Amino acid sequence: MATIGKTCSCFGHFDVNITDDLVARTRIEIDKAVADGVRIFLFGGRSDFDDLCYDIVTEKKKAEPQIDIKRVFCFPLDKQLRKPPRWFIRKEYEALECPTKDFDYWYTSIYYRNIAMIDQSDLILFWVESRENSGAYKTYQYAVKKHKHIVNLFSKHWYQGAPQ
Repeated sequence: MATIGKTCSCFGHFDVNITDDLVARTRIEIDKAVADGVRIFLFGGRSDFDDLCYDIVTEKKKAEPQIDIKRVFCFPLDKQLRKPPRWFIRKEYEALECPTKDFDYWYTSIYYRNIAMIDQSDLILFWVESRENSGAYKTYQYAVKKHKHIVNLFSKHWYQGAPQ
């Protein structure tokens, strides 16, 4: 994918308690990302946090149409059917992408999709806590290992940057 600016991915646990505080903090981070040159936002669409980020990016895109913001839905390829997953709900995405490496079963395809998204991102917004069996947490660990710029909104203390 040819980029016209920086890229940001959004990841979180499947169920997230969306509070007014979380909405406000997420809006601040998305505004900062756009001010810093992020123009492409990648979404996996599998969590409440993904939906929150999508909604805020969409608001930003509509409020400031002079900024060329692209919303990209990234889905893991269904190896058997070669189509988007059955849970995909068409929203106003500017592009669909399948950044998936080879995999051996469906859950693995989501993880590989996530690492492909991380690899092409300059910034990653997370809402993730330390849960060893969580795909979102495994994705977070991968981003840390790759020394990516991370903002984890799970904490009220807004952790920025790659953890030491």
